[in-house]
Amino acid sequence: MILFVNACVRRQSRTLRLAKKLLDTLDGEIKEVKLEKIDFPIVNEDFINRREAFVNAGRYDDPLFALGKDFADADSIVIAAPYYDLSFPAMLKQYFEQINVLGLTFIYSESGMPKGLCKAKRLYYVTTAGGPVISDDLGFGYVKMLANTFYGIEDVFYYKAEGLDIAGADVEAILDGVSFE
Repeated sequence: MILFVNACVRRQSRTLRLAKKLLDTLDGEIKEVKLEKIDFPIVNEDFINRREAFVNAGRYDDPLFALGKDFADADSIVIAAPYYDLSFPAMLKQYFEQINVLGLTFIYSESGMPKGLCKAKRLYYVTTAGGPVISDDLGFGYVKMLANTFYGIEDVFYYKAEGLDIAGADVEAILDGVSFE
């Protein structure tokens, strides 16, 4: 199963167009998670205590863990997130807060380092930007670090189209120039 984490909100999203182009090159059933449709709980003390109680009891059957279970069970993961404010939309951070669950997507080794429990071998990160992507470290770098360090996903691929809103930019040529090989 390919898990498609969609953080795009615009109907004419260029990031979504690029992600769908990538998805067309992959084999497998696609399960889409539209982040704008999720009413994320507030991560406060009550939430953390409730989640920890389930984790300590080894009970991952609560709906609270549905997103994390899908993430852990995916064969491949595609994340589509436009480049907002030097990073990605806040809903993607909320998503990571929901799926980062001890005993479900990662554990801690004896030395205290996280060790991934996710089945996926590949994660693809797709983004577009109206101007230049100032630093790959702030959006993509964060996702890559989580994938490698917490989830055990070694192969992380990055696809971006930037400069789309600069006067005179050939948007279609820029988008068509992104290769998924």
